[in-house]
Amino acid sequence: MKEIVESYFQRRSLVNHQLMSYNDTILGGEGRKSRMEKIVRNIRVGTDEPVDSIPGGKDGGGAIKLDVLEKEIYVRLKGLRLGNPTIREANGAEHPATPLECRIRKLTYFSPIYMDFVIYRDDIPPEPGQTHGSIEESSVHIGNLPIMVRSARCNLHPDHIAGTQDSPRKLSPYTSADDAEYHETLLRKFGEDPMDPGGYFIINGTERVLISMEDLAPNRVTVEKNKKYAHETEVAKIFSQKDGVRKPLNVEKRRDGMLMVKIPSAGTAAIPVVLLMRALGMENDREIFAAIAGPVEAMKYTVANLNDVKDNEEYGVENTEEAIAWLEKKFAHGQQKEYRESRIQNMLDKELLPHLGATTEAREKKAIFLGRIVRQVLEMAITNRDPNDKDHYANKRVRLAGDLIEDLFRVSLQQLARDLKYQLERHHNRKRDLKINACLRPDVLTSKIMHALATGNWVGGRSGVSQLLDRTTYLAALSHMRRVTSPLVRSQPHFEARDLHPTHWGRLCPNETPEGQNCGLVKNAAQMIDVSEEVAESEVKELLKEAGVDDSPAGWADGSRIHVNGDIFGLHKRPNKLVSQFKRRRRSGRIRPEVSIRHDSENKDVFINTDRGRILRPLLVLEEGNLVLTKRTLDGLRAGELTFNDLVNTGVIEWIDAEEEEDLLVAPRPFDLPEFSPKYSRPINPAKVEWLNLGDMKNKKEAKLSAEVQLPNGETVTEEFSVPLNYYQEDIEKLTAQQTKQNKVLVYTHVEIDPQLILGVCASLVPYPEHNSTPRVTGGTAMVKQSLGLPSSNYRLRPDTRAHIMHYPQQSIVGTRAMKSTGFKQRPGGQNFVVAIMSHHGYNMQDAVIMNRASVERSLGRSSFIRTYNAENKRFPGGQEERIEVPGTGLDEIKGLKSFNSYSHLERDGLPVPEEFLTSGTPEAKVLVGKTSPPRFLEESAGAFLQAQERRESSMMVRNGEYGWVDNVFVTESLDSGRLVRITLRTNKIPELGDKFASRHGQKGIIGRLVDEEDMPFTVNGVVPDVLINPHAIPSRMTVAHVLEMIGGKVGSMEGRQIDGTAFTGEKEESLRSGLLRNGYNHTGRETMISGETGEEFPADVFVGVIYYQRLHHLVSSKLHARSRGRVQILTRQPTEGRARQGGLRFGEMERDCLISHGASMVIKDRLLDESDGWNLMVCNTKGCGHIAYFDWKRRTTVCPVCGDRADVHNVQTSYAFKLLLDEMKSLGVAMRLELEDRK
Repeated sequence: MKEIVESYFQRRSLVNHQLMSYNDTILGGEGRKSRMEKIVRNIRVGTDEPVDSIPGGKDGGGAIKLDVLEKEIYVRLKGLRLGNPTIREANGAEHPATPLECRIRKLTYFSPIYMDFVIYRDDIPPEPGQTHGSIEESSVHIGNLPIMVRSARCNLHPDHIAGTQDSPRKLSPYTSADDAEYHETLLRKFGEDPMDPGGYFIINGTERVLISMEDLAPNRVTVEKNKKYAHETEVAKIFSQKDGVRKPLNVEKRRDGMLMVKIPSAGTAAIPVVLLMRALGMENDREIFAAIAGPVEAMKYTVANLNDVKDNEEYGVENTEEAIAWLEKKFAHGQQKEYRESRIQNMLDKELLPHLGATTEAREKKAIFLGRIVRQVLEMAITNRDPNDKDHYANKRVRLAGDLIEDLFRVSLQQLARDLKYQLERHHNRKRDLKINACLRPDVLTSKIMHALATGNWVGGRSGVSQLLDRTTYLAALSHMRRVTSPLVRSQPHFEARDLHPTHWGRLCPNETPEGQNCGLVKNAAQMIDVSEEVAESEVKELLKEAGVDDSPAGWADGSRIHVNGDIFGLHKRPNKLVSQFKRRRRSGRIRPEVSIRHDSENKDVFINTDRGRILRPLLVLEEGNLVLTKRTLDGLRAGELTFNDLVNTGVIEWIDAEEEEDLLVAPRPFDLPEFSPKYSRPINPAKVEWLNLGDMKNKKEAKLSAEVQLPNGETVTEEFSVPLNYYQEDIEKLTAQQTKQNKVLVYTHVEIDPQLILGVCASLVPYPEHNSTPRVTGGTAMVKQSLGLPSSNYRLRPDTRAHIMHYPQQSIVGTRAMKSTGFKQRPGGQNFVVAIMSHHGYNMQDAVIMNRASVERSLGRSSFIRTYNAENKRFPGGQEERIEVPGTGLDEIKGLKSFNSYSHLERDGLPVPEEFLTSGTPEAKVLVGKTSPPRFLEESAGAFLQAQERRESSMMVRNGEYGWVDNVFVTESLDSGRLVRITLRTNKIPELGDKFASRHGQKGIIGRLVDEEDMPFTVNGVVPDVLINPHAIPSRMTVAHVLEMIGGKVGSMEGRQIDGTAFTGEKEESLRSGLLRNGYNHTGRETMISGETGEEFPADVFVGVIYYQRLHHLVSSKLHARSRGRVQILTRQPTEGRARQGGLRFGEMERDCLISHGASMVIKDRLLDESDGWNLMVCNTKGCGHIAYFDWKRRTTVCPVCGDRADVHNVQTSYAFKLLLDEMKSLGVAMRLELEDRK
């Protein structure tokens, strides 16, 4: 089925879900308003009046009412539009922005937002039929919105990249080969990597990505046990959400059987459920019984609750009026009648389950919904049913970039509207003309959005929502954009939430999660997933009415309730027929593929979901026990005549969410391949197998296969044979009848497309992962993201702070099919090494590896490290500014000038020439950028009048401990027209002792020794391995795939082909062993080896093979740190901290204990006191004193502040840090006294 997977990735990038979510937010869909336009139209500031009564009517958009005396002024706003991404220079000039320019110039890639305003006033003549006169202002600039790279609004999008801004030419790269080639050429021209998927923002020159958030699904009832008290109570919870506002509701069955409701947003008081249902309009008891229904045992609870509400003096409620009066008394006691009525009206309509409606007509529906919640609580209490599973993915929604931007925009626009109201009121009070252009401040919206994206602190108090995009390697960036985080607190255990759940299958990767405190809370999406976009409920509701759903039935008990996004829509008498009809329509394309349907026959409920944020996965459809997929379909995919969407629209494939999957029975694969072919008994390579009778309606039992097998003499023959189909079942009709009775799914409905699709992008690169222990695969996925490779093809133009580029990255000999779809073949991150598993004089003990020095000299594992330095002409108040120049060549006096040699390599503009070698740490080190600054304080420059101004030398040096060649010098301008210089410095990183390497199976190790080629062991054929690893590394870690890959690499390198090691369906072990035999090797992979030092044969055979190794970015040259004396902090006189600041090394309590136990305690005193921050302190030893004394230079005597100059003062040696502590305590008014004793 690899053709299906390939066709899917031809048209979709791996971050497609993020791009589509963002596009939906800013642009909307076919004939739909964008989400941002909906937010604009729902804005209300200063008024709660119904829309019809506000001037401008229903279609006027959002409304702001000004609080001004004797006049009525309204502002209506609508028609939000986004311009093209532009850069506005300091002189007012504008030009189209490109991501490359924004990166280099430290700008934000954003578009201007325009909106139309109308001011309605009652003091100007109105139009005919209107009550207020109006002044229109269109296309007002209200702020800027960051644009996601490669989204529909980006200048690199195929719709905008060709032609000019006035007459753009739309390209179709997916349908036209010429357009695809032209699009790629244009991307290269704009300095972009054609393989960059986009999906991130550029904020102040840095790439930032929005991490998807996992959230509880709104409008869903979850029942759980509350263990707050000594006993358990059953509680149902629901978060009712409408238009971005969430209102929680709790229903609890107390110990005495009373059912109570809490509406946290309205107040803390508990209300009896029956009383609330009465208040919602259920007059008689029969209606309440019918709404709750449920098992027979539940009746007694309902009766008890009804009686209690009638008979108990506390309530005494029998009808709707009494119920509302009780609520008024409870929630607005002692208030005026009008306030009491409006408070309860607001509570019942807006605070209680707002998703069902905010009008009085929706009250009956709310009462029925409450009955359903009560039924679930009672069923759990009576039948002792398990609580709802919170971690089930049907109860979760994923909030993508579009949803997060929508939340941010909603809050920012509300703030802008309030600010606009304030500014207009000020202008009006000062008798000025009201003009939106003059009063609106675009910075309010822009700065709020920018601040959230730059810091990651989002609305709603969440932090870490936007993160710096990890560009270590191409896959690290891809994986970062497909990450899903949980809002749970990291420090708590949350064992259930961290567990792998069955509903994660095919949606979230089972392996790719960090180790440590985030384990299981930070997840990554599987390869082939989509996240549902919102589908209008009205479309689905119309079709349901057509199908015979009664949306206003007389009684709610006879039939199955139909729920649309948690809202009860109506009843249907024959739910099975409805569900099958609904699925048929979806498969024929009449209903959008994202819509899901589930039939809960036990509770007589049919759930239909059209909301956004559900993770969907594709499955092959079975109809009447046979696949809808045919051989013709696969041929069409291969030829490019069909696309993946065609398969979805014709019902071959279906997108399934976690809820609908509960109704399905999925076969993991169509058939199981035998290890050996029946006729020739040769190993079968799954890649060389063809299914001949695919889609054959006659033979439903068996799959007829044709396989290419290789005979021992190397000849290839084709063999045909049959295997039983996994999804074939005898007597389907009987099973169908059984499943209706038992409420279980017994008939196969779908088949997996490819089992390896359960893995994420990183785990899918590990060959044969099913042969490894799981923690090793998890470790392997983490290290794929740390490997050095080719992060992007435009690395010469990217001013990344840190970038690693491998010199000769290679495609791996043993690969997986996912390498093509993830782009790993074009952007690899490693090299194929010849590895022998043997020990060598103990230098590769534990995780150390031994490397062949000659291989390193032939540039094995060699890379470049590129660091970007920034220099800017900063401006200070008072017209002072920094200058990039060669210090000492101007007229000004320069303080702190370095020697002539430090500047000799600079050109006249103060910048170095590319390929100039620079180093740091020595007094004669050359400067990177020549720079002078104005004096720090004005006193510094106070001197003789008309004297030349004195400036400070503030040249930029290479970071301490680093060296390299100047690679690129970008000279540009920042937005305030100051000069901005960005210099990249390139350093060669050659593998050395202590550098970290790892295979893709979590087998990490650092170089323990570099051995000359002549001293390395070699095989009989003269092959010298590149790396020796310890034999103990394999059995204890159970990484069998590591061994398999070595065999596969050996066969692939001998036969010049890539070996398919895809999970579950890769080339089998027997096939690889026969490949070794074919090429004259031992089938075990072991070979006789000869010592390079003695020339003797080793007594045991050694396992040798070829395996893909990654060099990780943990390089010893960037971590090595030592110092004796050096910088200290001014305040504490302790050494500075950190390698970058040439800090000291921490000598902790354990190190101290070691020295004491070795009897070398005086070394501690010498090193950490005498030679460090020793301080002589004078202490008064007079009895009962103990204050710190001082030496009076006038009287030439020691003085105690309490006892005077006759005190008995002694010198005591302490550390300066202790002296500082005493001084700080004295400054707080605490007198510190020291007691002295004679040394024993």
